Amino acid sequence: MEPQQRSPLLEVRGNVELKRPLVKAPSRLPLPGTRFKRGPDRMEDALEPEKKRTRGLDTVTKIATSHPRPPALTVRPQTQSQTTAPKVPKKTGPRCSTTIGTVLKKQKPDPAVPAQKPGAAPPTLGGKKPTKRPAWDLKGQLCDLNAELKCCRERTQTLNQENQQLQDQLKEAQQQARVLGAECRTLEGELARVQAQAEQGQQELGNLRARVLELEEQLGTQQGLVQELQKEQVGLQEERRGLAARLEEQERRLQASEVALSGSQAEVASLRQEAATQATLLVAQGERLHGLEMERRRLHNQLQELKGNIRVFCRVRPVLPGEPTPSPGFLLFPSGPGGSSDTPTRLSISRSDERRGTLSGTPAPTTRHDFSFDRVFPPGSGQDQVFEEIAMLVQSALDGYPVCIFAYGQTGSGKTFTMEGGPGGEPQVEGLIPRALRHLFSVAQELGGQGWTYSFVASYVEIYNETVRDLLATGTRKGQGSECEIRRAGPGSEELTVTNARYVPVSCEKEVEALLQLARQNRAVARTSQNERSSRSHSVFQLQISGEHAGRGLQCAAPLSLVDLAGSERLDPGLALGPGERERLRETQAINSSLSTLGLVIMALSNKESHVPYRNSKLTYLLQNSLGGSAKMLMFVNISPLEENVSESLNSLRFASKVNQCVIGTAQANRK
Repeated sequence: MEPQQRSPLLEVRGNVELKRPLVKAPSRLPLPGTRFKRGPDRMEDALEPEKKRTRGLDTVTKIATSHPRPPALTVRPQTQSQTTAPKVPKKTGPRCSTTIGTVLKKQKPDPAVPAQKPGAAPPTLGGKKPTKRPAWDLKGQLCDLNAELKCCRERTQTLNQENQQLQDQLKEAQQQARVLGAECRTLEGELARVQAQAEQGQQELGNLRARVLELEEQLGTQQGLVQELQKEQVGLQEERRGLAARLEEQERRLQASEVALSGSQAEVASLRQEAATQATLLVAQGERLHGLEMERRRLHNQLQELKGNIRVFCRVRPVLPGEPTPSPGFLLFPSGPGGSSDTPTRLSISRSDERRGTLSGTPAPTTRHDFSFDRVFPPGSGQDQVFEEIAMLVQSALDGYPVCIFAYGQTGSGKTFTMEGGPGGEPQVEGLIPRALRHLFSVAQELGGQGWTYSFVASYVEIYNETVRDLLATGTRKGQGSECEIRRAGPGSEELTVTNARYVPVSCEKEVEALLQLARQNRAVARTSQNERSSRSHSVFQLQISGEHAGRGLQCAAPLSLVDLAGSERLDPGLALGPGERERLRETQAINSSLSTLGLVIMALSNKESHVPYRNSKLTYLLQNSLGGSAKMLMFVNISPLEENVSESLNSLRFASKVNQCVIGTAQANRK
């Protein structure tokens, strides 16, 4: 877009302000108050072309023709103030030409001088009266008119030249105005840009000053760091020299090690070859060890069979403080053929028969009763000696043979002490149950080196008046023994289980001790004529043993049953029965009935009878898998050393002798 044009007068004013002088022609416009006189009509016709030439000018005056001889026109020269165009407001743009035209139109010509009458003298300048030609002097008037016309033409030409010059100056001024406007706008934009740059420069200068301060601080910090690093460099150089010395030493050692390594590699190759040979030998030794282990189990079982699958041990408890000392010769332990060095196996009890006494008062004759068992333990035998005799039998359970150990005898003969041990938990008085489990855990750990892994699950129940109770019950389950029933583990399975009873996995002695302590608290006891605190139920501790050899695919499983039978007592027919005695009577009847059934079962197994009455008692029904032909059974008959208990002791010894005479078939391991 072109820049807006400015008024020529404003351009002229701008040129004056810019000290650019404009060339002006002298103005020859007619002075105000002057007027041409009209001549005759023919003079008007003669002047017509001149009028046409001056029609466009606003300052041309009309020639009066009313008078025959117009007086001569005297022209007063214009001053500079009269020729100077009036000032108008400064404007720019395309309206500039319109403004100039408007200004020229406003400059109206001065009013014409009224025509003089014919014969009047023309006006004079400066107040002087012109020479008046007479009316008849037409030639003179014509000459005056011609002179005046010539003067007008000259003025017209001069005005045209001035107009042309003014137009040229106007164009030049407009061109200059446009150039200056463009330059002004350029300069204004440049000024704004420079100002923005200046502001940006000031801002950058402030940022740079802040940056300089920051860099100076960093420089100070860096200089400090450089000094520290220089110190550290000095230290590192010293350390490098030390490391270089160490490196040389290590290189020397490395060379020596490489020499040793080459020798070691040769030795390793030799050792690897030897290890391969040893591995082959180890496999062969493993096969041999397995064969020896199986042979050991076979020989161990054969040894136990030679000793008898049903064995009976007799144990006599010592006299307790406060009890009468038995008379000499009441209990005797005859030596074997080898003398006192032989293991005692016989027992003799001397009893006087008062019914055979004479009226003369002579003492009744003494009757001696001799018994022979697989092993007899005198009163001085300790718990460790007793367990040493049954340790090999207990280990048979790890080999897959069912093992059952009974403690039989009258009330107060030491059955519970033999099985569970004495109070206080002292190691020297531990019973067979904790010792047997410790032995099993130890042997199982040893067999683990040969590839065998074993798991143990314990249960502890009592049979009271033909009712099974769980001795390991705790909390709300305590006292719900009547709900326990003996059932087979599954259809077609020979394994028996007790419903609602706890089966607790055990792996160490402490867990077994906790179970025994809980069972002691839950077991049914009562005061009897023979014992202040007598066990009135059969307690059965069963340990289910499962073994597996994963490398050879072998498995074995067998139960270990440790039974503390209730005290056997004969009924006194002359005893007066009160409410408490009736309860004791029912307990005694149930105990004697189950013990009689146990004897019948053992006799039936010995006689190879087709029917064995296991179901006649809960005790024999629960233990039937530990009493059969594939099982190993051991009975401890416990007797009292007191003479007052001689009748009950003889009954127990006679029952044990019958059991000892029984022979059960060859035992077979439960292997898969």
